[in-house]
Amino acid sequence: MKTRPEPAQHPAQYTLGIDFGTLSARALLVEIASGKEVATSVAAYGDGVIEERLPGQTRRLSADAALQNPADYMTAFKVSVKKLLRESGIPAQQIGGIGIDFTCCTILPTDADGGPLCLQPRWRHNPHAWVKLWKHHSAQTQADKINASGVGRGETFIKTYGGKYSCEWFFSKVLETLEASPDLYHAASRFIEAGDWIVWQLCGQERRSLSLAGFKAMWVHPDGEGGWGFPSPDFFGSLHPKLRNVVAEKLPAQYFPLSSIAGGLTPAMAKATGLLEGTPVAVANIDAHAAVPACTVTTPGKLVMILGTSTCHLLLSKTRQEVEGMCGVVQDGVVNGLWGYEAGQAGVGDLFAWFMEQAAPASIASQARKAGTDLYAYLAKEATALKPGESGLIALDWWNGNRSVLVDADLTGLIVGVSLGTRPHEIYRALIEATAFGTRRIIEAFTDKDIRIDEVYACGGLAKKNPLLMQIYADVTGRPIQVASSDQASALGAAMHAAVASGAYANMAEAAEKMAKLERRIYKPNPANHDVYEHLYGEYCRLYDFFGRNQDGTMKVLKRLRRQALA
Repeated sequence: MKTRPEPAQHPAQYTLGIDFGTLSARALLVEIASGKEVATSVAAYGDGVIEERLPGQTRRLSADAALQNPADYMTAFKVSVKKLLRESGIPAQQIGGIGIDFTCCTILPTDADGGPLCLQPRWRHNPHAWVKLWKHHSAQTQADKINASGVGRGETFIKTYGGKYSCEWFFSKVLETLEASPDLYHAASRFIEAGDWIVWQLCGQERRSLSLAGFKAMWVHPDGEGGWGFPSPDFFGSLHPKLRNVVAEKLPAQYFPLSSIAGGLTPAMAKATGLLEGTPVAVANIDAHAAVPACTVTTPGKLVMILGTSTCHLLLSKTRQEVEGMCGVVQDGVVNGLWGYEAGQAGVGDLFAWFMEQAAPASIASQARKAGTDLYAYLAKEATALKPGESGLIALDWWNGNRSVLVDADLTGLIVGVSLGTRPHEIYRALIEATAFGTRRIIEAFTDKDIRIDEVYACGGLAKKNPLLMQIYADVTGRPIQVASSDQASALGAAMHAAVASGAYANMAEAAEKMAKLERRIYKPNPANHDVYEHLYGEYCRLYDFFGRNQDGTMKVLKRLRRQALA
């Protein structure tokens, strides 16, 4: 399949990027020649994240469930695009391409035409018929089974995923569905990433992303022994007899590289949005990965942190190495022509939100209101006045499990050093420091394997809005950090991929040179602070190994008892 058309005689002036996040979809209209962000529009998901009960149901979901309604995605797409076109005044004829990115691994079962099973009356009461969001963690048992078989059989994908396949990834969730609801598994014609599903809805053709499959679904490189592909039916059969032919039966699709055209916008979607029928739609991308070129990064040795509800760490390299706890390494998986590495932390912004919503006392919220500010800004101001080590606290950042390097969703949070004198802003700073220590642990996993990291970049809401966090990250890692200029780096990156796919640029390096920019401010490490953090990081690593590598430890016991109580 041709990945890009010949440049149009009269090229369009804009591309459209849509970033499907955890709670909303954001549409961004971008000028191709300059990267100027012309207009943006956001639409929230009606049902948000479904964690306790399905809509209209009384039965509680499992303790680690995180589901979504796929109808919300299409509503958000149509609403955000229509609003963007209306408010920008840009005619649809000037929009030359559409790019989308999506949270990952977020999957759903559908019929042969792409219809979600959860929208069918027969299956709407079954939680396994709904979208399993990236942070759906109830498939840990299935992940354990996949890892035991993969290690025992010497499967290549184990090395690709840093030694352990996550409960967040594709086949852990598929196996969970098969074991918990075999009738629904049989009824599903497809299990598909939500990003690929959206592209299917937009262009009417099932064109899956090589990147999504490589980083989440065992589409791996067999160390030079042949072409890319999935594990054998024998492997899947070792997990469950009915899973043996899962690839042929449930994933009968073609896979295409990033910046490829999946198809043109359907007449129905054109009518629903005001866009032109046939507008090129690029192959889907992972939300964090799309942000990398939007940070100007298209060459090796540059680590990009996408700081949001969770954090993804992306790195480009000319070589392939085995790195403990990485989420995958895929050739052409982030930027074509290079190996893309992914690692990450399962809870960062979510961790801070938990503290503000569940643990910060009402008296502090009242003080913030009196000061004319919000709780985040109030506690950040108080925490900024503290010196490293002054709080007497240290924390492990595992409120949502550990994604890298331990790859264990059953790990939980920890704060050490709390006393009757401990104050909320001290806890807040300790939580920020914990996420910074987690990032440093990930950086060292790469550098210990001689993978170069010469520069560090950041984007996302936390990078733009939280100077305290960014300075602590610089102090903990001992590295300067540059920040993307765009407030919507993922959506901008999606628009950049659309620009390459539509032929406006020959490759992503050309697109990034014109469309991506950085802020002038660079966060530089404070040497005195870094010296103190060296001591604290040593203690963090001791706690990290003691609690994180003990399979029969206190955290596991508590998690098991909680599940039993909620069963």
